[in-house]
Amino acid sequence: MKGRVLMVQGTASHVGKSVLVTALCRIFRQDGFRVAPFKAQNMSLNSYVTPDGGEIGRAQAVQAEAAGIDPTVDMNPILLKPEAESRSQVVLLGKPLRSAGARDYFGMRSQLWDAVATSLDRLRQQFEVVVIEGAGSPAEVNLKDGEIVNMRVARYSNAPVVLVADIDRGGVFASLVGTLDLLEPAERALVRALVVNKFRGDATLFDSGVTFLEERTGIPVAGVVPYFHDIHIPEEDSVVLEKPRHRNKGSVLDVAVIRLPRISNFDDFDPLERESAVGLRYVDSAAALGSPDLIILPGSKATMTDLLWLRHRGLAQAITSLVKKGTAIIGICGGYQMLGERLEDPHGIESSQLQADGLGLLPVTTHFAPTKETHRIRGRVSFPRGLLKDAVDASVDGYEIHMGHTSGESIDAPFRIVERSGTPWDRPDGAVDPSGRVMGTYIHGLFHNATLRRSVLQSLAVLKGVSLPASGEELDREVEYDRLAALVRSSLNMDLVYQITGLEVAAS
Repeated sequence: MKGRVLMVQGTASHVGKSVLVTALCRIFRQDGFRVAPFKAQNMSLNSYVTPDGGEIGRAQAVQAEAAGIDPTVDMNPILLKPEAESRSQVVLLGKPLRSAGARDYFGMRSQLWDAVATSLDRLRQQFEVVVIEGAGSPAEVNLKDGEIVNMRVARYSNAPVVLVADIDRGGVFASLVGTLDLLEPAERALVRALVVNKFRGDATLFDSGVTFLEERTGIPVAGVVPYFHDIHIPEEDSVVLEKPRHRNKGSVLDVAVIRLPRISNFDDFDPLERESAVGLRYVDSAAALGSPDLIILPGSKATMTDLLWLRHRGLAQAITSLVKKGTAIIGICGGYQMLGERLEDPHGIESSQLQADGLGLLPVTTHFAPTKETHRIRGRVSFPRGLLKDAVDASVDGYEIHMGHTSGESIDAPFRIVERSGTPWDRPDGAVDPSGRVMGTYIHGLFHNATLRRSVLQSLAVLKGVSLPASGEELDREVEYDRLAALVRSSLNMDLVYQITGLEVAAS
């Protein structure tokens, strides 16, 4: 028997669909069901590597973790990773398929739909319930003929749809009523509940709004979910970087992350933002850079293009000038490649530019290759000086996602990989200058390793001549998922949710 399905669609992007799906996955798991997430097509530069080396959207990996299962490529069969020149890399079932423009992509939809349907069917054979996430809005009439992520998925699986709107943006009534009005009758019939998300203040003040929506649409409002800022769930969309950031009270270290136009995997830096000692900033100009204690060059989906952007913005010169004066810098993945002397792209993998000079801060050269490396890794710190001097031999867990190989003669490596994609491995990773203050690595998730992170911060504090405050408790994601589930459970009519999903909760 196929597992039940429940679909969460939104009136627009960024209304909170991913977080609501995460919460529902946790709730169903708590109530004893084998549950999995699913999103047919995701567009994101924040990706994740599954245990078997496939690449999927970060949100589906988070949702799988909330469900208590390992992520698989079936949970996100199509991942679009925006590149330069209005194109995206199409990742199909965890592996790069091709680079495509919008018109090319629509021509591929027959092949892509087969993967969507097959993946969803597989999940329904393995799990009792699959919580499906839509993308953007189902009412984008100009894109409707080619869509394979919203109502086409709902119709295929006969999924009851929960339609979510973000009241914090304003216009919640027009968003919900207008979206429903633009749906075809058969599609509207699939919408079984409405949710008002991100409500600030006393939710009872919205009681008249609930009445209006139910009388106007004939569809029950399943709940009003409050706005929260104290539950820590990884964000996927770079729009979160546009939110104002408030420096941690008592912070003694200034850390500047370069906000590249095609920044990827920026959740690498979430643990730094939670450190009370750190004031974390995302900067996109030389004027905003100032004189931080640490500069981080993050990953990029278009390294060559973003390197050119650094030069046009005056950031390349500002960065190299600061580093020559002693400022520490860490480059991750694409950022590591930029730190080198040269980048070579003879196959046009990254751009039409065949080669470019790097920032010249590490004696390495990157050669781009057609094959993408996607691996979960385990390693250890192997460099005894500089930022890592207090973390020698500490274990490091993370993952690699890159299409280049970086090498150089007579260079020291900060890390040694001991396991790659579940296979024993014994290779160096990255490069570091003799001082240990200039470092590059391909390891994403670096700062999620507590011993390494605290070593870096302690070294920076010593260099600055300040005392590092004691670190708080490490974030327990299991606790955060439970807190999210409790908030959403208390805000929604879960009896209605179970009724429309066709599930029964066992009596306790």
